[in-house]
Amino acid sequence: MKKRIYLDHAATTPMRPEAVAAVADGMARWANPSSPHAEGRAARAALEEARTRIKTALGWTGELIFTSGASEALSMALNRAKVDRRIVSAVEHDAVFRAAPGADVLPVVHGEADGDALAKYLAAPGKAIIAIQKTNGETGTQIIPYQHPATIDQIRNAGALLLSDCSQSAGRYPLPDADLVVVSGHKLGGPPGIGLLLVRDLAVLEPVGGHEYGYRMGTENLPAVLGLAAALEAGGLDSWQSNVDQRFAVTDVFNASGDVIAPGAQSSHVFAVAMPNLSAAAQLIRFDAMGFAVSAGSACSSGTLKRSRALAAFGVDEDTASRTIRVSFGWNTTPAEIDAFLGAWLEVAHDAVTRAS
Repeated sequence: MKKRIYLDHAATTPMRPEAVAAVADGMARWANPSSPHAEGRAARAALEEARTRIKTALGWTGELIFTSGASEALSMALNRAKVDRRIVSAVEHDAVFRAAPGADVLPVVHGEADGDALAKYLAAPGKAIIAIQKTNGETGTQIIPYQHPATIDQIRNAGALLLSDCSQSAGRYPLPDADLVVVSGHKLGGPPGIGLLLVRDLAVLEPVGGHEYGYRMGTENLPAVLGLAAALEAGGLDSWQSNVDQRFAVTDVFNASGDVIAPGAQSSHVFAVAMPNLSAAAQLIRFDAMGFAVSAGSACSSGTLKRSRALAAFGVDEDTASRTIRVSFGWNTTPAEIDAFLGAWLEVAHDAVTRAS
């Protein structure tokens, strides 16, 4: 059988071999890190060493709380921050909207947070937390304020907290200058079931008792923690094979027979592209039969028939959105695999145009 090519890394990416080995090592350390005996102390030492390794790999100098994933970290930040109001950008992941029902929604214009709306929200009474992601998981758009320090200054001067979901960017791009940062292990080659909430100052959160300095209940997942540390140390921006030059090549091919949905600055590993005359569902079936795994958006919502909320917030019309698929590269994606998919894309697009004419 022809080897299949996996291009849905924005949903989840295969574990790096180093992470697999580290998880296996962690499973041999059976003790609870909170137990006082020698075995527990050894597990605690491994956990704290991994915490330091992860912070070093990410370039983070604040505090680090281990969670079960990005969704828990987002919920913790949005519901336990000592604030009066919550503001979320219109293109955040569904987990943000589930964690912050009733939050003020910050519009996005040309791939950037609307500055006028932000000023209006910041002027309202009460301390606020503002959730703005680093990289959008459906289009690969690099959302501000990270390229515009003045916007961060605007948030800081208003006394608000900046929360950034970096699930799609950690391990590939530097972390933003935020008060709270969320990281997902399985998006960067680590194991599923592990995430991080990075916090500049733990005093901004309400504690709940239990583990993780009293900010999370539940025994730490030591095997997954060790796997995440190993994945981050093995990875990094320089190790990702899908580089900037490939990004331009991919964009040129897609635009030659389709339309890349690129509202704003584009990342090098996530692309949303609309094909003329063929629905996203039909494309997925065709590409799957040809041996390619791609998707029609976030894995949390791609199985539904509803219109993508993120694409709508980016201003993509309903017809274009219905023909849009997502192609995303990972740590083990090769140039040959990208070329193979681009060839398949051109073939499917040509067939779609020929049948319509």
